[in-house]
Amino acid sequence: MRLFQNSGINATYQPRLDELVGDASGFEQQKNVFLNDRYGAAHILLPVLDRHPEAFFTNGDDESLQRAWARENGLGEDTSLADILLAQIEHHKTEVFYNLDPFRYGAAFVRRLPGHVKRKIAWRAAPGKIDFSGYHLVLCNFPSMRQLWEEQGARTADFFPAHDPELDAVAANRNRDIDVLFFGGYSRHHQRRRQILEAVAGLSGRRHVVFHLHLSRYTPLAETPLGLFGPLSAVRRPRAIRKVSAPPVFGRAMYEQLGRAKIVINASIDMAGPDRGNMRCFETMGAGALLVSDAGNYPGPMRDGETMIVYEQPQDVSRRIEQQLDDGSWDRIGWAGNRAIREEYSKQRQFDRFVELA
Repeated sequence: MRLFQNSGINATYQPRLDELVGDASGFEQQKNVFLNDRYGAAHILLPVLDRHPEAFFTNGDDESLQRAWARENGLGEDTSLADILLAQIEHHKTEVFYNLDPFRYGAAFVRRLPGHVKRKIAWRAAPGKIDFSGYHLVLCNFPSMRQLWEEQGARTADFFPAHDPELDAVAANRNRDIDVLFFGGYSRHHQRRRQILEAVAGLSGRRHVVFHLHLSRYTPLAETPLGLFGPLSAVRRPRAIRKVSAPPVFGRAMYEQLGRAKIVINASIDMAGPDRGNMRCFETMGAGALLVSDAGNYPGPMRDGETMIVYEQPQDVSRRIEQQLDDGSWDRIGWAGNRAIREEYSKQRQFDRFVELA
């Protein structure tokens, strides 16, 4: 199978990637820097991570990476990113196109693919209006999201993130100095999350609590006197949250923090619906930290009291955290979570499922 996997990067990750890439100017050099940093590794298929010669990977929105390939292959500086991606697919003689960024590269792009691309598969696990016409299949691990895509005319199948084996070394560390850790966004879409984080931040007087927050671009203004009232107040962090806030971290820097944490909080965004099991759950459990997450519909291996802990309401979360820290059960359940994810959601199983669908 000649597999082409296209992904994308968060703008907040770009400065870290630029620093890691440094003076590397070649396409393969830049790509390997990205893959070695493990950003989004839960979604990257095994042949890509293993550098299989028939598997091609790129981030179609990474201008530096894509223009490096364009220069090496004789394309002009004015070539669009979409045209570079199309040229890569033609050069690779792709048979299966797997796109993690269908919002950017949707139906209009798919209609331009050459005839040797026999299967066109997309991944999407966030709401939004997307034209999936031209894709043979849309993959997602959330049943309610799949139903949404099917109502829009797409054919879907269940497919899951996978455990990154690089996390096993992280999980082996049980001497952890951060009691409670959180990674994630903080914007107007996160009002329930705000309640949860404020409750957890209240533990900071007696526990080591760290929140790595990806802030709204309006948050700095919201935290001046101008943001006390009006719409900006929705992105203003309460004092307790500001006290434990730190800049966002990604890739191996995030893995390092996971290896320091006893407990990691997961708090779904307000538009998430009833389904749970986002990438943060896989990363946390894979790293051997105890996942404490909000109630909802989880995949089978994510079981309350056995491989993770569930809380019902924001006011419950602090009590559940204190209980796990006081009796030391965070260690036992965290280890059980690592085993469950490692066994049930291995990279090999993920790719076997992909081959079955492709």
